[in-house]
Amino acid sequence: MERRDFLKTTTLAALLPLAAIASENGRWTSYSPGVVETALAEGKTVFVDFHAVWCGTCKAQRRQMDKLMDENPAYLEHVLFVNVDWDTYSNSALVFDLEIPRRSTLVVLKGDEELGRIVAGTRREDIKALMDTALAAATS
Repeated sequence: MERRDFLKTTTLAALLPLAAIASENGRWTSYSPGVVETALAEGKTVFVDFHAVWCGTCKAQRRQMDKLMDENPAYLEHVLFVNVDWDTYSNSALVFDLEIPRRSTLVVLKGDEELGRIVAGTRREDIKALMDTALAAATS
């Protein structure tokens, strides 16, 4: 490998985590390895959505979350919402560390603690309760 190619490759690799911080629709941060860990180390409360674009349950969850975010902007002001593409990251260390059983799993994390989880649930009340847990942790 030529030096110029090596420098380009290493520079791009170093910037990859920063690219993941670019928000999806201004609400969701796209996951890449290290994004969740970095946010937790900074003291942030992180709401993680393990989803697949083809998953009907995931779409139903996202519709509920988007409505709740519209109704209460404080969620977006205080909580980092991270979108983990199941098709890309289902074998990642994050999935194994958190023991995520499947796509359509929602998890709230702060520090080294899991504060709540929903697996394949789409009820508005349940999702709101999980988002409220995240907001309470972020503002306490």
